[in-house]
Amino acid sequence: MENVKNIILNAETALGIEFGSTRIKSVLVDLNGSPLASGSFDWENSYKNGVWTYSLDEVFEGLRASFAALKKSVYDKYGVKLETVGSMGISGMMHGYLAFDKDGAQLAEFRTWRNTITAEAAEKLSALFDFNIPQRWSIAHLYQAILNGEEHVKDIAFLTTLAGYVHWKLTGVKALGVGDASGMFPIDSETGDYDAGMLAAFDAKIAAKGYPWKLRDILPEVLGAGEDAGCLTEAGARLLDPTGALEAGAPLCPPEGDAGTGMAATNSVAERTGNVSAGTSVFAMVVLEKPLSKVYPEIDMVTTPTGRPVAMVHCNTCTSDLDAWVKLLGQMAEAAGAPLAKPALYDLFYQKALEADVDRGGLVNFNYYSGEPVTGLDEGRPLFVRRPGAKLTLANFVRAQLYSTMATLKLGMDILLEKEQVKLDSLLGHGGLFKTPLVGQKLLAGALGVPVSVMETAGEGGPWGMALLSLYRLRCIEGDAPALEDWLNTAVFGEVAGNTQTPDEADQAGFAAFIRDYTACIPVEKVAVEALR
Repeated sequence: MENVKNIILNAETALGIEFGSTRIKSVLVDLNGSPLASGSFDWENSYKNGVWTYSLDEVFEGLRASFAALKKSVYDKYGVKLETVGSMGISGMMHGYLAFDKDGAQLAEFRTWRNTITAEAAEKLSALFDFNIPQRWSIAHLYQAILNGEEHVKDIAFLTTLAGYVHWKLTGVKALGVGDASGMFPIDSETGDYDAGMLAAFDAKIAAKGYPWKLRDILPEVLGAGEDAGCLTEAGARLLDPTGALEAGAPLCPPEGDAGTGMAATNSVAERTGNVSAGTSVFAMVVLEKPLSKVYPEIDMVTTPTGRPVAMVHCNTCTSDLDAWVKLLGQMAEAAGAPLAKPALYDLFYQKALEADVDRGGLVNFNYYSGEPVTGLDEGRPLFVRRPGAKLTLANFVRAQLYSTMATLKLGMDILLEKEQVKLDSLLGHGGLFKTPLVGQKLLAGALGVPVSVMETAGEGGPWGMALLSLYRLRCIEGDAPALEDWLNTAVFGEVAGNTQTPDEADQAGFAAFIRDYTACIPVEKVAVEALR
């Protein structure tokens, strides 16, 4: 205990803060990367005027609340006030659209990754670049605003992501880590910067509009892991901690997206490694040995925090519908006079899946709260479907729910593993789906047909990964730092325990039966969208 107190007082720590879709979480680690304390704030996006969004007031309310909860945790556990940290880093949900004028005023509502309102722009840019531009990417949102003739476009002085915005406000620096930047605009892995040819092509495409900016001038500077991204200013310290207790001056690492922090948190930044992040959305990241043979609309090409090319299968839908059903069953338990704490309720729910028929009794679930590009839907409706003779049991229902969180991911991963013959030495899972031991990773191994590992740190997920990247910034300040992947292997993950689930033949057969029913019912989901307006 006394040792930890001294570690905190001497700022031998790193802080990672991640803005997830449903939670803003802060994690404090020591110089070995071991978590010391955490704090969080729950929030939720709003659907306003046809746009999934968060207000910037909510951003800072959540930031302050998350950090305050962390401070309280530190004091409660160690009896010491958190007044300084060795380094910091900010991460957030990738993509989206945050546009500001020369005075720093927000020009349009924050358009998050969840929006599927840029189909025209995404299609035209993909053709222009011969490179897949998903709807969620910042450049797709910008070009759609141009196509729509939105008045604010001419006044843009800075375009960034959520992580880039918060970092700017804490440091005064308009920069992004290369991983997050790769979800704004294509990156040239040879230069570690935005692709120059594509920048020129975009500027030429919109030249007739007469805007007073070039694209490169309004995008954040691109930085690799460990590079100088500024320090916490006095104004930033007060923004984070209005009590005035937090000292300014801590170095910040480049802000990253949740994909990059997931790679760091799972030690998946080297070639032939991959990870699956499963929460509100689900995505898989696979670090490639060689380029893909062609462009696939289902596959995003992004980068690691060091700029290595990564194939990303990103799906809009994962646990939101499952969470809603768990909440409903929790209300039932409460009505029966047997209320359960949230963690116990989730564990009970997940464990029931292991009692189910492997083919989930023929039950089919669509967890679509929004559109799903992988299956070609611009909108979604949560939908549960069954034949009259299906075996409707709680266990089968739960397995169908869990299978649905993996369905679109499976469709995208088949392109990499089967069509492109991409080789994977390891696939690691993290995020809410893996908090209950064994269940999520067992079913995912069966769904994808590859071993899935989960480390004991999986529950900390992205915020912990961000803390590691901020710790790596400290190591780089010291000089002569090893490559990120080497540092992670030796300094962080050498002693981290975990477990691996290999694919079970019965689970593989069961999921294959589910995916056949699932794909056959996609027209039903489309009808539901049209019928339930």
